[in-house]
Amino acid sequence: MAILTTNWIFWALWSAVFAALTAIFAKVGVTGVNTNLATLIRTVVVVLALVPLVWATGEAKEFASISGKTGAFLVLSGLATGASWLCYFTALKLGQASQVAPVDKLSVVLVAIFAALFLGESLSATGWSGIALITAGVVLVAVS
Repeated sequence: MAILTTNWIFWALWSAVFAALTAIFAKVGVTGVNTNLATLIRTVVVVLALVPLVWATGEAKEFASISGKTGAFLVLSGLATGASWLCYFTALKLGQASQVAPVDKLSVVLVAIFAALFLGESLSATGWSGIALITAGVVLVAVS
């Protein structure tokens, strides 16, 4: 499969679009069902969609070249994703999507902090100001 573009902004914006659709579809989908079961269904759909994609693109052969460290961190990422999804679906069942999704996006703030602490990444003063504004925006949406 040819990469459509190597511009990270292109892919990040599509990620945001699909994340927004995820919140709307999930809010409707968790009605009348246990959130753990809803998360399982979502996970199965993701696996069923990705297996043929990875197989068709020939990327499955790369499994053998994954290092132990890379594998361990991908497993940790998967566990964190699962925990996030379980919490997210429960929050959606209990709250309004228009409030839950922005609070969930505090992950943007936490990524900036964790990336600075653990990965040595840095943001400019303008970048940190943006992080502060995101935090303020989440608080305003969550308490409204």
